[in-house]
Amino acid sequence: MKLVALRGLEKLLVIGSFLAHIYCEEEVFGISGENFTFPVKSDKKINEAIWTKNKDKVAEWEGQGEPTYFNSLQDRSLLNKESGNLTIFGLENSDNGTYTLELIFNDRKSDFLTFRLTVLAPPSEPQIGCNLSDDNVMLTCAADFQKPLNYSWKITGIATTFWVQDVVIRKGDVDTGGKAACFIEYFETKKSSEITLSQCFPTYQGYGYQKRSRPGLIAALLVCPAIVGTGLLIYLFKRKKAKSGTGGAYQRNTPAASMRPADIEEEETEAASGRGHEDIVEPVLPRMWKMENASI
Repeated sequence: MKLVALRGLEKLLVIGSFLAHIYCEEEVFGISGENFTFPVKSDKKINEAIWTKNKDKVAEWEGQGEPTYFNSLQDRSLLNKESGNLTIFGLENSDNGTYTLELIFNDRKSDFLTFRLTVLAPPSEPQIGCNLSDDNVMLTCAADFQKPLNYSWKITGIATTFWVQDVVIRKGDVDTGGKAACFIEYFETKKSSEITLSQCFPTYQGYGYQKRSRPGLIAALLVCPAIVGTGLLIYLFKRKKAKSGTGGAYQRNTPAASMRPADIEEEETEAASGRGHEDIVEPVLPRMWKMENASI
């Protein structure tokens, strides 16, 4: 009777151990191209550690020397001799599978931990959008991924970090010259995107917008008339110069064109001989004398 009871107890222990082994299986996820470490937790000092993938040995440490690696994990994995953790570098789709760790302690007792690893494609770059209402601005962030992501925001002029996917802020608190950055995170994988907040205000003319746009408006009002006035002065100057150049040419060319070469030669000859003046005066004196005598 006692023998039967002992055998029944052994069977229960074996079944309980088997159920415990199944219960300890943990589903874990890694990102393709990233490094992944199995989350092993053990407070005991280990003496040996053996890792298998789908029942094939892939890493082993026998308590002395350095760990040994097998098959696909050669040259791309690391077994921690203190904790038994296994790290795979540069995850590949072929790393999918069920991994089992056997930890052997100094008292020769063993613990088994089982992990089912699924390799996922990396998340896309986060896309930021913004929506306006009467008093608020809603910033949205989204990325394509198979699992939930952790989101956070950093916004210029606001000290608070928002740990949400979408954030709502008052228009009056928005610095249109600043930026908004969205961060996504999944374990060791991190990505981010940012936009300038002015992109959210294509037609908005609120307080914050006017306050920050006034210097630019004043500068435009000062510069534009100056440019137009300068261009007008240059145009008028060139036009006046063109007219004066044409008139000068006319004045210089007209006498030369109207005077015949013979006349020029005759004037030069008379000037040289001094007779030109006499020829002009002599006919006048007799006429004046005759007029005086006639009046007498």
